[in-house]
Amino acid sequence: MANVLNPETESTTLNTALETPVLEPAAELEQPSPESTSNPEPSVSQEATALDADALTPPTMATESPAEAALQAGAEAAEASFEGAEDFSSALAAFEREQAAEAAAVEAYGDKVVAGKVIEQREKYLVVDVGLKSEGLVPLDQVTDHTGAVRFQPGDEIEVVIEREEPEGGYLVSYEKAQRLRVWDTIEKAANDKTAVTGTVVSRVKGGLTVDIGLKAFLPGSQLEIRPVRNLDTYLGQEIEVRVIKLNKKRGNVVVSRKEILEEEQNVKRSAVMEHLAEDAVLTGTVKNLTDYGAFVDLGGIDGLLHITDMSWGRLTHPRDLVNVGDEIQVKVLKFDKEKQRVSLGFKQLTPDPWLDASERYPVGAKVHGRVLSVTDYGAFVELEQGIEGLVHLSEMTWSKRLKHPSKLVKPGDEVDTVVLAVNPADRRISLGMKQLLENPWENLIERYPQGTVVEGRVRNLTEFGAFIEIEDGIDGLVHISNLSWTKRVKHPSEVIKKGEKVKAVVLGVEPQNRRLSLGIKQMQPDVWESFFATHRVGDVVHGKILRTAQFGAFVEIAEGVEGLCHVSEAGEGGDHSKLEQGAEHEFKIIKINVEEKKVGLSLRAVTGQEASRTTIEHYKENAHKSPVSSSTTTLGDLVNWRKGER
Repeated sequence: MANVLNPETESTTLNTALETPVLEPAAELEQPSPESTSNPEPSVSQEATALDADALTPPTMATESPAEAALQAGAEAAEASFEGAEDFSSALAAFEREQAAEAAAVEAYGDKVVAGKVIEQREKYLVVDVGLKSEGLVPLDQVTDHTGAVRFQPGDEIEVVIEREEPEGGYLVSYEKAQRLRVWDTIEKAANDKTAVTGTVVSRVKGGLTVDIGLKAFLPGSQLEIRPVRNLDTYLGQEIEVRVIKLNKKRGNVVVSRKEILEEEQNVKRSAVMEHLAEDAVLTGTVKNLTDYGAFVDLGGIDGLLHITDMSWGRLTHPRDLVNVGDEIQVKVLKFDKEKQRVSLGFKQLTPDPWLDASERYPVGAKVHGRVLSVTDYGAFVELEQGIEGLVHLSEMTWSKRLKHPSKLVKPGDEVDTVVLAVNPADRRISLGMKQLLENPWENLIERYPQGTVVEGRVRNLTEFGAFIEIEDGIDGLVHISNLSWTKRVKHPSEVIKKGEKVKAVVLGVEPQNRRLSLGIKQMQPDVWESFFATHRVGDVVHGKILRTAQFGAFVEIAEGVEGLCHVSEAGEGGDHSKLEQGAEHEFKIIKINVEEKKVGLSLRAVTGQEASRTTIEHYKENAHKSPVSSSTTTLGDLVNWRKGER
């Protein structure tokens, strides 16, 4: 190989040569060498003319190009000059002639493709022997594939285009430009005819991909697929078909599109599918995309929506529970809007509705096994088979009323045994029970707790109408507010008992079919009313204390726990009720008794009037000697007449 010259000297000389239209000294180049007087060398101007004539004809490996001939002629002339030089000026002139010849050779190459041989690989360049005195340098990024591996090894033949001389030495040559020149005509024809070309995705660049179609073309990300693509890196190394949509030969820019080809293919497929598309048709498609509400299925050029409610007769939380992207499935066309090209698909419609014969397969009272699908505040849903699920209500899980939430008993995924309580195929509902498989504590409750039995339990809850007392697990009895006290007028159970308190009560009644147990607390004490009614009658005078007053009268305690009412009309003569003051004590006469309602009517006036009559009689007796009527023969009429005369 030829020696590499000093870069600075070579660059200066080359620039001088390129700026000079006619190389100097021309006379010396026109002179024949001493050793070959019969074959004179052509001048540089003649060589340039010859190169211009061959500018459109790429050189081949078999023949010598005009540039190579010019370079060879310059080398021979320089060699002859060096041999015959007698001083330094002659040697310098010969060197300059050699540099001018090489510069003319580089200029003569222009945009022609030349063949070279790979010498070695450096950090940034591939060194190539292109027949010049200095090596050609190919940037590595032009000869690497998408994995970063260099395509050529030392000794391999490579075609390049010589571009310019580098200041640091060597010539910058382009492999990509050579490839463009080779394939440009083919690409131009493909662009004009709108035909597809095959290329390989080699790298990811800003906004898209680089595709090697003989030269590197730009594929925008928006032109890769019909739908937007999030991860372009997955296409690296793939061989794809593209169409040239923009071409700039001057700049060497090529823009390609894959989307156009896919859209045309889709339109062709869509037209074919549309001919056979109709409601109730069964088609095969590919799952293209999944969303929370369903799956889009490619039917061949047209997409249909398979809604999540039409995927399974059972419950699905997400479409991925049944299908995945890429799955090939059979679907049924449920609805087709030809104008809007919207297709609704169904998958579950390909199998019979399991609810049609649910009543026969799940009769009431049957014991069934299932899997808990979900748990809510009010119960748990149990899958009996795909498409058939029933609800176990909170109240049907256990006989105990203390279960606050179903999650305390079951969780999703649990296998449970249940009993069918009701079936409603029209509403697609099945009611299930779990407690029915356990012993019912109410069935033999009458035998265990007959009426009159004294029981003990803890107060679980208080309401306005009474208190619930748990006497055993799952068995609560109600103490009505009227059964809390014999004597107190209880407005709320909390006045007598507290929540969580242990109390004793008497069983008043049992209704197993209604799951009711009636209890009484006051029955644990003697009935004071019963004792009072047994010893008192109407007309009896009793001593009482006024507890409270009202507009209509006063409530009077006439025995421990026994109250009577003295109406204002019975308070005194002429409606005088000044004596009915809270805390006052008087003698009252019983004027009314109601045993059933436990009521006693009292009269203060009756007692006061009776005392007045007694006082009058005593006064008459004391003054009998003053009366004209003999006391021994006094009658009631005489007494009345006397009273009238006294007045």
